[in-house]
Amino acid sequence: MSLEQRIAHLEALDAIRQLKHRYFNACDLKQVAVIRDCFAEGEILIDYGPVGVFRDRDSFVALYQQLACQDRVIDLHHGANPEIQLTSDDEAQGRWALYYFNLDGESGATRQLGGIYLDRYRRIDGQWKLIETCFSAHSVVVGQAGA
Repeated sequence: MSLEQRIAHLEALDAIRQLKHRYFNACDLKQVAVIRDCFAEGEILIDYGPVGVFRDRDSFVALYQQLACQDRVIDLHHGANPEIQLTSDDEAQGRWALYYFNLDGESGATRQLGGIYLDRYRRIDGQWKLIETCFSAHSVVVGQAGA
């Protein structure tokens, strides 16, 4: 692999990491337009298990707004341990661990969730976008206020 190819490879990996971190941060900050922009236009796959399966970004974003964009909802998404593999110049796949913490600011109830994201990415017009993301939880802890 030439030096130019190695640099392009590293830049692609960094851009994909930045994309996923931008998604996590936008979810925590309730930045709906940023969340939407992390996904490709058209048919994609977002499979969040019990939360739902979505075939386009707008249907996912609509549910996100309904569930998460409430003053009482406080979320923290921490993505870690990324394993990203370029499958071509413009395609990649990745695996991320997630630790998620949710607090209901009114009731004090909490939820902690651990799991794995399996993602596919595509470079479209020079920008990396999510084209598929599937999350499976492996641990859930629910706490009640005052407990």
